[in-house]
Formats: sequence, structure tokens, C-alpha cells
Amino acid sequence: MRDYKKLEVWKRAHLMTTFVYKDVVVQLPKDEMFALVSQMKRAAYSVPLNIVEGCGRTTEKDFARFLDHALGSAHEVEYCALLAFDLKFLDESVYTDLNKKVNEVKAMLIAFIKALRVS
Repeated sequence: MRDYKKLEVWKRAHLMTTFVYKDVVVQLPKDEMFALVSQMKRAAYSVPLNIVEGCGRTTEKDFARFLDHALGSAHEVEYCALLAFDLKFLDESVYTDLNKKVNEVKAMLIAFIKALRVS
């Protein structure tokens, strides 16, 4: 078992999630509260949650499977941000910052998954 708090990818995913909560969804219209806001929040916190759950697994294969789920959720956050930006709900600077954070987490997850599958 791993200590998720020591994993850099979890730290970055956690920062991405707090950014979504504090800086992104607050810009979205109130009438999106139960649609895009809810979906973006769930996708965002799913990334670090899947990393945490994977850390509790005993095999590398199981851990990699949960990292795959985290990667899928990161892609979902990325699309939610694009949709919100294209609908003019997000400022370009916030969209750019979130996209940077998401891409960083995705790259780290991909590298981690590859390393686990090689071992």
C-alpha cells in the first residue's frame, strides 16, 4: 500500500480540484448548478479519489486500473472546461490555467501508468 499524500500526481490532482471549486465553477451561471457545475466538480474530485483508492490496492495492475479511471476523469474535466469556455462562461485566463493544470495531471498519470505496467 502507498501513502497517496506522498505522490506528486495526487498533490497536483488535489490542487486542480481545489482550483475547480474555488476559481472555476464560481464563474458558471447559477442555472448550470445541477448540470455543468455538478458534472465538473464530480469529474474533478474523481481524479484524486481514484488515485487514493488505487493506493489502497495490493497489486500494480489494480493500482494502474484506478489510475486509468483518474485519467478518464481528467479528460472529462478538460472537456467540461472547453464547453464552459466555448459557451463564454469562463474567462480565457481561468480556462487556460485550468487546462494547464489538467494537462499536467494527465501527463503525470500517463507516465505513472506506463511505469506500473512495465514493472
